Amino acid sequence: MYFLGTFDYAMDERGRVPLPLPYRDAFRGGVVLSQGSPDPCLRIYTQEAFDRQAAQTLAQPSLTRSGRDLRKSFFSRSIHAELDKQNRILIPAAMREFASLSGKVLVIGAGEWMEIWSPDAYAAEMARVDASLEATLESVRTWEP
Repeated sequence: MYFLGTFDYAMDERGRVPLPLPYRDAFRGGVVLSQGSPDPCLRIYTQEAFDRQAAQTLAQPSLTRSGRDLRKSFFSRSIHAELDKQNRILIPAAMREFASLSGKVLVIGAGEWMEIWSPDAYAAEMARVDASLEATLESVRTWEP
């Protein structure tokens, strides 16, 4: 399953954010919340998607500084979360602060995971993405089966 679209939500005073209706069932088997470093957002993984990302992280040699740094950055900034009865996840204060989340938030599909952004940070990010999109597309190497 790929997560698609952009959804506007209001985060409540306790830091709870609903998950988009079309994708709630995908998270019944587990939710992992992670900082989107270096992007100023949070990532929401299904347990299976997190396991795939973890495997890529662990594939980097732990004997190298970059391998150890990657592990620390990824695993120490990730937590298990749960959906409550209203299909919301509770975002810890430190993660809300990291992503500058308060009030209105955007939950976006990003393929294998979803992301939570403040609207201002997302607008700035998409302006950056759009400004370099043509060059990015030109650099993508295509292949034919």
